Amino acid sequence: MNAFPADIETGFAAARQIADAVLLEGYVLYPYRASAAKNRLRWQFGVLVPPEYGEVGGEHVQQRTECVMEPRHDDRLAVELRFLRPQRRTVERSTPAGGYEPVERLELADRVLVPWDEGVEERIELLVPIGELAGNGVLRGFRLPAAAEMELIRENGVALGRVLRRREQIDGLLRLTTEDLPGPYRAQRLTVVVENASTWTPAPDARREDALPRSLVSTHLLIGLEHGWFQSVTDPPEWARAAVDRCRNEHTWPVLAGPNGGRRVMLSSPIILEDHPQIAPESPGTLYDSTEIDEILALRTAALTDHEKREARGTDERAGAVIDLADSMPPEVLERLHGAVRGLREITGASPEAEQPWWDPGNDSAVDPERDRVVIDGRSVGAGSRVLLRPGRRRTDAQDLFLHGRTGMVEAVLHDVDGSVHLAVTVEGDPGADLWRAQGRFRYFQPDEVTPLGDPLPERGPRAGHGPLEGVAPGEGIASGEIG
Repeated sequence: MNAFPADIETGFAAARQIADAVLLEGYVLYPYRASAAKNRLRWQFGVLVPPEYGEVGGEHVQQRTECVMEPRHDDRLAVELRFLRPQRRTVERSTPAGGYEPVERLELADRVLVPWDEGVEERIELLVPIGELAGNGVLRGFRLPAAAEMELIRENGVALGRVLRRREQIDGLLRLTTEDLPGPYRAQRLTVVVENASTWTPAPDARREDALPRSLVSTHLLIGLEHGWFQSVTDPPEWARAAVDRCRNEHTWPVLAGPNGGRRVMLSSPIILEDHPQIAPESPGTLYDSTEIDEILALRTAALTDHEKREARGTDERAGAVIDLADSMPPEVLERLHGAVRGLREITGASPEAEQPWWDPGNDSAVDPERDRVVIDGRSVGAGSRVLLRPGRRRTDAQDLFLHGRTGMVEAVLHDVDGSVHLAVTVEGDPGADLWRAQGRFRYFQPDEVTPLGDPLPERGPRAGHGPLEGVAPGEGIASGEIG
């Protein structure tokens, strides 16, 4: 393993907190027990399988990262490949004859041990001069040999069983190349390819579970320059935009991750992140739960029964740490998770209109959904009008087809950003209509999908405005049917 220069190591150390979150994203999900259905399909992010299984299993064999960088003279590039290596754990119980037999669970006083795939963190480090990356670049192979371990399980001095752990051999490749970019700046396009090169030949009936022990899981990269810097792939300067647009990233996404907003470190992640992502400072620890919400997870974990907590502790050491964290969290720490204000801005003196986006109905004083009207079959229709519903087949859903021939009450006339008109309607005879109305939830139809009922109302003329559809953000499609 290479010892990175101090400047690079400082940048990597600051980025590893985020990198660890990527590494363990969804590692074990609440309620943190192997028996939970959502913990039976494991390893969802950054999985690189052996090539022969990739051909039949449809999973990825490699990741490709491309970004624009500006190295300095005699600069060096550091790469830290990080991933989890699945480790298959089996559980055996002691027999009266002095041997062992496989079991599905082994009951202990503080935990319940079960078979499980653990994740062992692996790192492959590389430090190369920038000049060596031109042309054919650098190809670096690595091998993780197979290994097996045995742990005796004793309780009160009595051998109750043992845990066997086995890791399969994994071979991999790292390819690094650079390409000089035209322009006034000394910029280059960096390409880093991570590939699973294991020679395992799967059986015809091989399943994903068979390939995982020979796979790289949660694969991601930390990339650093000793003196130069990288350009953002989402917000590059204008001179670099065309070059960034031509970068090809496959099954990963690079973001700036240097400390204090710096640009010397890139994190290439299988999970889409923004530049300079951060862990909330209020978070008391790693909960391993995808898109985790710390407060509710901590409360729910603390509410597990003692038996459920024993199962979680026996599922994985990391799950056991979550149980201990939830049980020992002081009230002031839990209260801190309830919410945080990241920033305040002064709005005194600013006009309300200046704060409203262009698509907000409040930004157009001519828009009034409760008073606007539209002419249908020579009749003025608006809030309070009764209509016969005739949903159109081409732009409706199956639920609305059941409303054909029913009557409804128009609650509002809405105008989309493209000038289309929509009628917000509650269905007459619906026992939940009052509740829906109170919540502002309606069914939406276009004018040619309704027929006015009753006497014609006073004509106010159709609205020819161009205000947006109230309650719907730009780009959100509308068909006749419920929105909510």
